[in-house]
Amino acid sequence: MTGSDGTYRPLADRLRPQSLDEYVGQAHLLGAGAPLRRALESGRPHSMILWGPPGTGKTTLARLVATGAHAEFIALSAVLAGIKDIRAVVEQARGLRGTRDTVLFLDEVHRFNKAQQDTFLPYVEDGTLIFVGATTENPSFEVNNALLSRARVYVLKSIDADDLGKLLDRALRDTERGLGKLKLQIDAGARELLVAAADGDARRMLNLLETAADLSSPRDAGRGLDTDTMRAVIGSTYVRFDKGGENFYDQISALHKSVRGSDPDAALYWLCRMLAGGCDPLYIARRALRMASEDIGNADPRALTMSLEACAVYERLGSPEGELAIAQAIVFMACAAKSNAVYTAYKAATADAASLGSLEVPLHLRNAPTRLMKEIGYGKGYRYAHDEPGGYAAGERYFPDDMPERRYYVPAARGLEIKIGEALGARRDRDRKSRDGG
Repeated sequence: MTGSDGTYRPLADRLRPQSLDEYVGQAHLLGAGAPLRRALESGRPHSMILWGPPGTGKTTLARLVATGAHAEFIALSAVLAGIKDIRAVVEQARGLRGTRDTVLFLDEVHRFNKAQQDTFLPYVEDGTLIFVGATTENPSFEVNNALLSRARVYVLKSIDADDLGKLLDRALRDTERGLGKLKLQIDAGARELLVAAADGDARRMLNLLETAADLSSPRDAGRGLDTDTMRAVIGSTYVRFDKGGENFYDQISALHKSVRGSDPDAALYWLCRMLAGGCDPLYIARRALRMASEDIGNADPRALTMSLEACAVYERLGSPEGELAIAQAIVFMACAAKSNAVYTAYKAATADAASLGSLEVPLHLRNAPTRLMKEIGYGKGYRYAHDEPGGYAAGERYFPDDMPERRYYVPAARGLEIKIGEALGARRDRDRKSRDGG
């Protein structure tokens, strides 16, 4: 459909809410009595950062901020704009000051570097600009602390199925801005497919609906949108996943914690969710190696072997056989006995190695390949464990002379580490008896 000037306007843009009553979703922010709703209704908005997935209404909220305050609305994209554009906005805002406020909406604010963000800080602070930033990335990592301290962060959520359904009905019914003049009918199966494919993204749903409407038969009024048409429009399944942003790290964290928590079903879900979103399977296989060492360790050393083999299988066979091998390793690790004893011991030993300085290696532990080294005591008094009863030199000391004994590794009472713990306990009993002269 074209606008009043004869240019094409997408359905998603035509249906952009023009008031809070038309806004769909974000009830936690815009429900009765919610802080953001009160700010919008009062006409006294504040600077803010809107953080949420695509298609959740960030741009629309920014426009409503300006509308509620009867302010000038200026939109920039951090992808295209630079410091020169910010300065031009500031000059425009100065010219309007005293007559009306200026709302600067900066889309994808996380794309601005520190210097660019610093450019408009003074004007946010003195009230020249009401700043509204939109980002899909965690502002804690992507936005300067100085800017964060001057703007309130609001977290937007994916649009749920019920709200997407309401928006879909409005698009089909509205004869002025929507598709109402086409008198489209959508069957239950097609509706379910469309809402699922949107994956919480209202803009995506409306774009798919508009494409489906264009493909439907125009023979007569009341034409229908069936499941076959919708499948053709949707194509492959869409799952939101970014290969470097917070969504990526949230999902790998969920996978890791599902394995640690011994839930093979949840672990499989997150694995498949990441694969469906386009994650490199080899990345997951490498992370599985970390899980095997950090969370299973010597409770079941087979986990590390299986993870290595999963990497090798994927490198040799590729898809889909490789993904199945990774899934096998993930399920095995989720079901395996858990121990972080090695991980904890490693961190403690690392801390000592960094803090205790360059302690000398005891003479009896040094190698003595030359006669001179033997003459000055290298290797003197060393007890060769294989020549001792049971292959263990009871009472021998292996730490530096100036360092107290440490016990980093404490085996868990699970899996193979039960046996390891028993063996270590027996050896320590022998050490005590040897040192006591028993």
